[in-house]
Amino acid sequence: MSAPALPKLQADRPLHRRINIISIAVWVVLAAVAILWLIPFIFMIFTAMKSLPDMYVTKAYSPPGTIYWENFQRAWDTGNIATYGKNSLLITLTKVPLGIFIASLAAFSFSRMRFARQNTLLVVMVFGSMIPVQVALGPIFHLILDMGLLNTYWGILLPYIAFGLPYHIFMLTNFFRTIPRELDEAAMIDGCSRFGLYWRIIMPLSKPIIATLFILDFVSTWNEFPIALVILQNSKMWTVPLGLMSFSGYFSMDYPGLNAAVLITIIPVIIVYLVFQRYFIAGLTAGAVKG
Repeated sequence: MSAPALPKLQADRPLHRRINIISIAVWVVLAAVAILWLIPFIFMIFTAMKSLPDMYVTKAYSPPGTIYWENFQRAWDTGNIATYGKNSLLITLTKVPLGIFIASLAAFSFSRMRFARQNTLLVVMVFGSMIPVQVALGPIFHLILDMGLLNTYWGILLPYIAFGLPYHIFMLTNFFRTIPRELDEAAMIDGCSRFGLYWRIIMPLSKPIIATLFILDFVSTWNEFPIALVILQNSKMWTVPLGLMSFSGYFSMDYPGLNAAVLITIIPVIIVYLVFQRYFIAGLTAGAVKG
């Protein structure tokens, strides 16, 4: 009985060897890509820790001989990070949850209800994600000016939410459609209303995609520059990306201070990613193995 198994085992060895070689090659490529991705970040840390004279006489890849911690204090003071960071946090933590909530209501309607011109309306909504922000800056400025919202939080929140909705609706609609409709029927039999179905059934099952959208939208809103530059002309209302302009002068640029300020301002982004990272991969692959 054991004799026939031996040839099969020997025949499997080349296949296992090929699989191991492929796995090693994949890991080597991934490691090389990770190193390439980390190089600019490492250069930024080195530059943030050098004095300005040291930066000009040393290579970007050279570690600092003496760590110059004063750059971070100067970045905090010159960049006015306390004020600009507060503005960015207030705008981002209002825009992201509010935008996802509005998009989820629209996505629920597209995925769970039937009405006239439904698919046409969804295509029109998704088409909005293809419009570049730079093309719309002029109309946005005149509209916000006419509404009297220039240099206000709502003046920046409304365009941010409007530009984020098409992508959010597209992603949430596709995810909601993967949730079995049998759950709708069971919830309705138990007396659940339409809003109860949305809030108590659909939303809890959609945590991975909501967490993914939260991370991506937080990073996008935190780093947004063109709309903020047009709408927030009062320096007291500036966000972090606008505040980083403080390190540029007419004839020079404070690169160590600028890099130190960038390192400080990415801390909230890292915290948000660490909080929601366990849902991030699940959200990116949501629906990939269904159907």
